[in-house]
Amino acid sequence: MTVFSEWKAHKRRNRILGLALMVVLLLMILLTLNFGAASIGISSIVRILIGKICRIPQWYADIKPGFVSIVWEIRLPRILCGVLIGAGLSVSGVIFQALLRNPLADPFTLGVSTGAAFGASLAIFLNLTFATSFSTTVFAFTVAFLTLLLVIWIAERGGGMLSSSLVLAGIIVGAVFSSAISFLKMLAGENVYAIVFWLMGSLAAVEWSDVLILFIADVFGITAAWYFGDDLNLMTLGDETAQSLGINIKRTRLIFLMIGSCLTAACVAVCGVIGFIGLVVPHLLRFSISTDSRTLIPFSVLVGGLLLSMADNTARLISAAEIPVGVLTTLIGGPFFIWLFTHCANRRQL
Repeated sequence: MTVFSEWKAHKRRNRILGLALMVVLLLMILLTLNFGAASIGISSIVRILIGKICRIPQWYADIKPGFVSIVWEIRLPRILCGVLIGAGLSVSGVIFQALLRNPLADPFTLGVSTGAAFGASLAIFLNLTFATSFSTTVFAFTVAFLTLLLVIWIAERGGGMLSSSLVLAGIIVGAVFSSAISFLKMLAGENVYAIVFWLMGSLAAVEWSDVLILFIADVFGITAAWYFGDDLNLMTLGDETAQSLGINIKRTRLIFLMIGSCLTAACVAVCGVIGFIGLVVPHLLRFSISTDSRTLIPFSVLVGGLLLSMADNTARLISAAEIPVGVLTTLIGGPFFIWLFTHCANRRQL
């Protein structure tokens, strides 16, 4: 078999696998809409969805209004947010691992997520302390953007826009914001539970407005990342090689920093801190499918969305007192990543 034939077979396999994952994701969304204390039935769920999307109330007129509200106002926004957040964090992981040339990089490496968490914690603290109505999402997104600017400024002053400088700047800024969050928790006193629960990462209180925020961020961010995917591939070869191939190193790195940080900030602003999705999914796909960023990005959307949505449904069903999904992803993701890393390392040695 020639190299060209192998390439065509590989592309065909990826297309089939991608279509299969899309079907699995759609089926998962439909099936999990029936998971919960209220068993509604797949046929009723389909009628509710068609009636709501097409604005035909007659389709679900004979279904209890409470069931309609459960499907459309509670379960569907939560499931869609899980898919969108998993997709956003996974693509951010692909970007940061390639951009920083660090297999341990993830959406939290540069401290942007910690900055977003501090912004949200500050909004919650002010709301609890002064009975105001500051938006947690707006605070989180604003502080995340300012954090990125601070990291870039520190990296520029400390040695330029190099991978090592960015990582060190991110560690420093992340540590400062972590301490600031601890200080806010101390000041919150008996109201600290609200901050702690949000920091653990949960989709329990999402609404359609959150779906819209995540959808806009994911569409623009993921599309831009895929469009510039070839440049991201060249960046993994090193700055000197990429520059010799015509890549503007500083501009390209800045573009991908903005894309990855915006995706991370949107996800953290909506649901809190959810770990390991952005670290495990890119590794899993890189070892099993391809190292090409233009292939990894769409697969990361599907696999990341599928995994996080499944984890969230598991978190809300396995216990009467709902477990924050961020806790579950860390508990399961840590051992799984250890297995994945050691298994693939052993395969490379054979």
